[in-house]
Amino acid sequence: MKIAVLSANPNLYSTKRLVEAGKKKGHEMIIIDHTKCDLVIEKRKPMVIYKGEEITGLDGVIPRIGASVTFFGTAVVRQFEMMKVFTATESQALVRSRDKLRSLQILSRAGLGLPKTVFSNYSKNVGNIIDRVDGAPLVIKLLEGTQGLGVVLADNRNSAESILEAFNGLQARVIVQEFIKEAKGADLRVFIVDGVVVGAMKRQGKEGEFRSNLHRGGTAEIVNLTDEEENAALKAAKVMGLGIAGVDMLQSARGPLILEVNSSPGLEGIESATGKDIATQIIKYVERNSDN
Repeated sequence: MKIAVLSANPNLYSTKRLVEAGKKKGHEMIIIDHTKCDLVIEKRKPMVIYKGEEITGLDGVIPRIGASVTFFGTAVVRQFEMMKVFTATESQALVRSRDKLRSLQILSRAGLGLPKTVFSNYSKNVGNIIDRVDGAPLVIKLLEGTQGLGVVLADNRNSAESILEAFNGLQARVIVQEFIKEAKGADLRVFIVDGVVVGAMKRQGKEGEFRSNLHRGGTAEIVNLTDEEENAALKAAKVMGLGIAGVDMLQSARGPLILEVNSSPGLEGIESATGKDIATQIIKYVERNSDN
């Protein structure tokens, strides 16, 4: 099989591992920088042009689309779908997952547990917003933030009001969420491939840090999920339409609470924490779904 990894950086751990795993199984693996593709859109023969050449003969594509290039990256994925090439992450699911507000609405509609969340149109009544998430401490998140960036913990009501007023003044879109104290600065990352949990880890924020992201200096260890946690993660990935997903959730007194469903979850942290070869599971997923 000929499989392409869509990645703007061939040196990233996840990109290298996918190429390595594919080659180990005898496939021809290529890396395509989706930010440098040209799309030819026509009725009979849609094409993707890369480095001046038409891309042909692909059996599958594994998108690794960064948040900052979601718009064009999704267009490239959509083009491959038009060319009848299997994509491990569907374009529509990718768009859906990158819209944090829409994602939360989809998860809520599916009956999944979520932290209490408020979104408003630059409301002047910030006090009411704070009350709706049971007061401070609370978490304020930029809708465009990734890897823990653009996430602020407001310890008290005064700071919460000041932060919200500042974001409103800048016309920066934010969501406000309740702070889950019993999570103690930790969350779970559940990695799902083709409707199966292939790895799970508990990420703990460093001392004095409420964000557990490994990019922010957090640590990770393997974790055994409860049935409730596993079922919640699987349902979250399913309702988002993602064949490959990293589901982030908090352990709370009222059960698992979904924070986010990632469509391009990194492999380094989960493979290091669990010792599992998740890259090969992704290659097998492409094998099962390709026509060839």
